[in-house]
Amino acid sequence: MNLKSIFFAFLLLGAHSVFAQVEKKPKSFSHADTLRGSITAERAWWNLLHYDLHVTPDLNSKTISGQVDMQFQVLQKGKKMQIDLQEPLVLDSVLWNKESLSFARDGNAFLIAFKKDLKKGSQHQITMYYHGKPREARNPPWDGGVTWTKDAAGNAFVSTSCQGLGASVWWPCKDHQYDEPEQGVSVSITTPDTLMDVSNGRLEWVHANEQAHTKTWKWVVKNPINNYSLSMNIGKYEHFSDTLQGEAGVLDLNFYPLSCHVAEAKIQFQQAKPMIRCFEYWLGKYPFYEDGYKLLEVPYLGMEHQSAVTYGNKFKNGYLGRDLSGTGWGLKWDFIIIHESGHEWFGNNITTKDIADMWVHEGFTNYTETLFTQWLSGKQAAYEYNYGIRKNISNREPIIGVYNVQNQGGNDMYYKGSNMIQTIRNSINNDEQFRLMLRQLNKEFYHQTVTTIDIQSVMEKYTGYPLKPVFDQYLRKTEIPVLELQYSKDQKKVNYRWTNCLAEFNLPLFVKTDKADLKMEPIVGTWKTLDLLEEHKAFLNPAAIEFKYYIKVRELPAN
Repeated sequence: MNLKSIFFAFLLLGAHSVFAQVEKKPKSFSHADTLRGSITAERAWWNLLHYDLHVTPDLNSKTISGQVDMQFQVLQKGKKMQIDLQEPLVLDSVLWNKESLSFARDGNAFLIAFKKDLKKGSQHQITMYYHGKPREARNPPWDGGVTWTKDAAGNAFVSTSCQGLGASVWWPCKDHQYDEPEQGVSVSITTPDTLMDVSNGRLEWVHANEQAHTKTWKWVVKNPINNYSLSMNIGKYEHFSDTLQGEAGVLDLNFYPLSCHVAEAKIQFQQAKPMIRCFEYWLGKYPFYEDGYKLLEVPYLGMEHQSAVTYGNKFKNGYLGRDLSGTGWGLKWDFIIIHESGHEWFGNNITTKDIADMWVHEGFTNYTETLFTQWLSGKQAAYEYNYGIRKNISNREPIIGVYNVQNQGGNDMYYKGSNMIQTIRNSINNDEQFRLMLRQLNKEFYHQTVTTIDIQSVMEKYTGYPLKPVFDQYLRKTEIPVLELQYSKDQKKVNYRWTNCLAEFNLPLFVKTDKADLKMEPIVGTWKTLDLLEEHKAFLNPAAIEFKYYIKVRELPAN
């Protein structure tokens, strides 16, 4: 995930009233943005099947050298292939059928020329050799790359974090979310023999290179994986494990803290089991049983690397000991364990084709925090937590970004995305239906890449009303809908309508009482009238409505 958004949220806490009224200037995009963010002709004609990655880092010079064997299938006749590798890394050579291929650099991409058009349906492998000094992470994971540091005992502690920035910051690949290697990935990292590499999937073997005083660690991922999830993590690790009887059988749980933090990890990482039980209940089976679940310590805050969730939250509950909701409920659990693991469902299982739709990753995953709060502390606590994080919303820019230019849109994808989901949950007014919707999303889009429209179409089967106006309002606009209420002087009737929103906005509201559930369907700019029962009045309190729905309520003088 792009945790830069959370960093921004802290800044927004003290300046929300100013920022909320400032519109961000439109960004101009370059040829490099289009090359990185679009499905170019040089990408479209072939489909990824598998990566086999071999990397040897030099911990002293902070350089790497490597080889990537990439298998692909030809979808339509093609001859020129785009491979991404960010400067200052250098592509040394490309082999196909033991023949060298020519290539030319275009910024952070290389265009590789095959000697003939490849036949539709055929499968091939190229081998790419590269080297160089990869971009060093300036403020990981918000400003990522490779982190070269040491632990408290002076041991080397190295890790990659590249979501948003792209996996091509440390290895050559097809660096676009729409195409995942459907047959998985293997990654082999060579380290000093006193250290260990922990990467994604399962450890297949360790080879000791005695003369060189190194070890090579090979990890295998069986499932499709987004490129930015693949990670290299080198340190003085210790390992302990557990198992969980889950929806799809026995799930292996593996934990890798630094050797100096084993005692703390054995306590803090106990949160993994109830987290997985909670998310399997709400979201469906853990999506990567074949690869297991892994939690490992890194020198930055953490990331959702598939089957290898990285952790740097100092073994504290909350976000580095702080509750982002301000309610106290966020201190009942470890933010990084819960949030980053939630991405196994939304982000890793369901991945957006374009980074402009990253709200699907971050909005739903932010909402898993609400679900876990409910699992631990009840529904009222969950609602309080969700309402509490609302103060971090800035409404400066739309959540959905610009497509085809590697633009992920607004930072409100986290908290506003989560509050939109909470709003939809309450509009459905049926938690079991809501749960089935979340599970269906993960079932229907199992190991797939999606668009916002794909998500909308499945959710509409459970909401009972068209979602496009709601998505347009919350994801593509910045105005908060206003529900206007106008009571009759005798308090026996109330007029209501939507304002400050798109003309098509159609969010239904529910008045829940002991006697009946009453559905309100306001119309934009047109008054509707409700005959008031005494038990309706508590719900129609503006604070009570705003607690359940991300809207504003305005009472007009009685008529």
